[in-house]
This record gives sequence, C-alpha cells and structure tokens, in this order.
Amino acid sequence: MTTWFVSRHPGAHEWLQSQGVRVDRRVEHLDTSLVEPGDTVCGSLPVHLVAQLCAQGARYIHLIVDLPPQARGRELTAEEMRAYGARLVCFDVREVPCHSG
Repeated sequence: MTTWFVSRHPGAHEWLQSQGVRVDRRVEHLDTSLVEPGDTVCGSLPVHLVAQLCAQGARYIHLIVDLPPQARGRELTAEEMRAYGARLVCFDVREVPCHSG
C-alpha cells in the first residue's frame, strides 16, 4: 500500500512532514490510474477525482487550510499553514445520480 501526497506547494510538503505522516510518493499532479486499492491519497483534490479514488478502493485524506482572503493566491510556509489551522480530514466520497424536477 502506497501513501501519496499531491501538492505543488513546498510549504505543504514541509508541513506534512512536520506532522509525522509517512509519504511514499509525492507528486504535483495525480494520475489516478496509478492508485491501487488500499492506497492512501492526501491532498486537496477536486471532488470528482476523490469520488473516483474512493470507488477504486483508495482512502482519501483532504488537506484543509482555513485561509483568510489576504493569504490566498500566494505560497505559504509550513508555519503559516499551522497558523491557519492546517489539518488532515478523511473523506469517503461517492458519485450519486442527479435528480431534476
């Protein structure tokens, strides 16, 4: 079983390492076809990709950071991520039919 961390941000990599999370593969972009059942994927992925990963039998852990407007759009340090309440939360996402009308 492989633990993946998906991020292009150096501060996020540093923050995750400071949390003691063991990561086998760090990637900037995830090819979901490489993820196997039982793997764990950490990051901030779009919901449709998370649903796909969950359907494949992977575990998804979302990196949440409560950013104020002035902190958006720039690189954050690991220390700033801590100050903005960075945390890891597990999600199990599945696609369901849309009903109209």
